[in-house]
Amino acid sequence: MGSVMSLSSSKRKATSQDVESVKRQKICLTNRVVNVAAAAFTKFRFQQDNKDTISSVLALPCPPTSVSRIWKHHVFPSFDGEDVRKTILSHILESFRRKGIDTFSDNNIERSKSIGLELKEAIRGSKIAIVLLSKNYASSSWCLDELAEIMKCRELLGQIVMTIFYEVDPTDIKKQTGDFGKAFKKTCNGKTKEHVERWRKALEDVATITGEHSRNWRNEAAMIEKIATNVSNMLNSCTPSRDFDGLVGMRAHMDRMEHLLRLDLDEVRMIGIWGPPGIGKTTIARFLFNQVSDRFQLSAMIVNIRGIYPRLRLDEYSAQMEVQQKMLSTIFSQKDIIVPNLGVAQERLKDKKVFLVLDEVDHIRQLDALAKETRWFGPGLSLQQKMLEF
Repeated sequence: MGSVMSLSSSKRKATSQDVESVKRQKICLTNRVVNVAAAAFTKFRFQQDNKDTISSVLALPCPPTSVSRIWKHHVFPSFDGEDVRKTILSHILESFRRKGIDTFSDNNIERSKSIGLELKEAIRGSKIAIVLLSKNYASSSWCLDELAEIMKCRELLGQIVMTIFYEVDPTDIKKQTGDFGKAFKKTCNGKTKEHVERWRKALEDVATITGEHSRNWRNEAAMIEKIATNVSNMLNSCTPSRDFDGLVGMRAHMDRMEHLLRLDLDEVRMIGIWGPPGIGKTTIARFLFNQVSDRFQLSAMIVNIRGIYPRLRLDEYSAQMEVQQKMLSTIFSQKDIIVPNLGVAQERLKDKKVFLVLDEVDHIRQLDALAKETRWFGPGLSLQQKMLEF
């Protein structure tokens, strides 16, 4: 499902010319209006089979995610000590320490043939699991049991799993071939068929997770720095927001917005909020973004659109290119993104689930550059939220 939302600030009275201009641009706003803040209103439009419709009301609860859990550790590392403990792992842990990343240590746990309750609790209590796959990883039943538990937590608890392929080919891990396969076969001797299949499934799944390959790096220190930075950024992005804890009455606004968003529908929606300055339109948008953006494949909040693309620009095309470049750069977290023409946004986002908030939009040409039509965005749980000022 996709939606476009407009939050707008009304500094002047809308004229008939304004209204006609909007109509000419085929902005299909329904006649359904709800109160959002003292003098703010929300309207929505959505296009399905080229017809305007008004949807029924249904709010969905937020699905459980890793964000809502309380974690004991930032990172749980799974590795074969003989291969990496005194080499790459020691450097990774030092880099983590410098960045304030808390890593679970198993130094005080007595090794046995299978992992115990303490280790399982440590895995379940870690926000991120890093699987450091090496040549002899599969020679340890301990490592394989850890991996099976990690993949289980990934599926059931939403645990983040990152991979590092250290001097080993991911294909050998997935198919249990080569030296890695030989070690795995030896470890499987005497194990039940069920146990072996659980290990095999875990290896197949972890091998498909995109990670860092040591063979692709000439400088191991640079690879480690990138890993540590990625983990740090991931921890930051997964930190629950407390920014709106002191706000009163937001739940009522969110209930109204969820009735309009209809996150259960496979549609693209555009919703607008506008009203006088200072009544809380942007606050409502930020709060909503904080509450639901993690349900989408891509999400971004673009602020000060009218500053990037003001009403009076001699070169309208260049202005539209500039604002679209800003939007795509934010969505894809790519500073140097190149936008050669205005068709890039539609091409890149047409099959994506997107939640997009555009703040301080004050004329229709900005919308033409950023989300001219609902078909620019993919169906499914996709939401585009816009702020439009009349």
